[in-house]
Amino acid sequence: MDRVRRATQEGTERFRARFAAAQAAGHFREAFGLWVSSIGVGTYLGASDAETDRAYGEAMTRALQLGSNVIDTAINYRCQRSERVIGETLAQLIAAGAIARDEILVATKGGYIPFDGHPPRTRAEWKRYVEETFFRPGLVRPEEIVGGCHCLAPRYLEHQLATSLRNLRLEAVDIYYLHNPEQQLEELSREDFHQRVRAAFAWLEEKVAEGKIGVYGTATWEGYRVPPEAWGHLSLAELVALAREVGGVDHHFRVIQLPYNLLMPEASARRTQVLGERRVSVLEAAEQLGIVVMASAPLLQGRLAARGLAASLEALEGLTEAQKAVQIVRSTPGITVALVGMSRRAHVEENLRLAEIPPLSPTAWSQALLASQGIE
Repeated sequence: MDRVRRATQEGTERFRARFAAAQAAGHFREAFGLWVSSIGVGTYLGASDAETDRAYGEAMTRALQLGSNVIDTAINYRCQRSERVIGETLAQLIAAGAIARDEILVATKGGYIPFDGHPPRTRAEWKRYVEETFFRPGLVRPEEIVGGCHCLAPRYLEHQLATSLRNLRLEAVDIYYLHNPEQQLEELSREDFHQRVRAAFAWLEEKVAEGKIGVYGTATWEGYRVPPEAWGHLSLAELVALAREVGGVDHHFRVIQLPYNLLMPEASARRTQVLGERRVSVLEAAEQLGIVVMASAPLLQGRLAARGLAASLEALEGLTEAQKAVQIVRSTPGITVALVGMSRRAHVEENLRLAEIPPLSPTAWSQALLASQGIE
């Protein structure tokens, strides 16, 4: 029997079953034929030091103990240290028999040139690092870099995926995202941008065929939130069309990630996408196109945990401000997982108490979202 390299339906069902008595209906959702928790662990914030590494390891362990089986990272997060602490933590838990690889969905991203272990102290050190690591070996040509930091060339992504797998101590990842591809539009025409994305998608389809990636997508900040006339706009329909060109109708472009929270509600509140003759929200477009949506920044890097809702709603009574914000996000129709940055055990325990209560009904969610718009 082949060794399990990624999350499986059987494995994620096994994980879900362990928490059946303690968790409310709606905490686990289906995506890509897997069962995934409605709250996932994000690993973006924090210093590039050993103390933060230890905190993330403890937080991740506690999240897995409390029924969260989605872990999100990127090679550039904390100078590759977030990937490395995930790898170390998962290796220890798997070796101890606490979890199995096929129970956990792991996502990472490539596109930004990452530091290695710590930020460079000077610009000269940074230039030397880029020259020795990427230019001299022929992984990247200078003209392929946008903004001095971003590249989507397939041979560069090949190096980045291999590095991520080493950092994570895994043979494969479940999701691989192109990280903020809209940054390429700072210097490229729309046509040239599509050529680069098409080449990247073709490479991603090859990695899926090799078993190194389960599905792929785009993790963005501005791209899906801004209207079509904005310079950084991403058209989900156009990206799906590019994926069909290189992967056919059974392509593996299956997921997007974007920020969504009480101060950034564009994914549900604004019609930024065009489908045929209609303008729709990105959540509606994703539903129509068969794309899973992961929400990043539900607490807006902690800012929303300190701000009160404009109105007190019965459906949110008894919850902390952080819990209210996450509950609204994970209850949004069309959002599969709310990815919460959690590097402290106490924050994990606070946020995952939500797994014990059902998501808001569509009516209660709509009322809560409207009430929250009084936040300044």
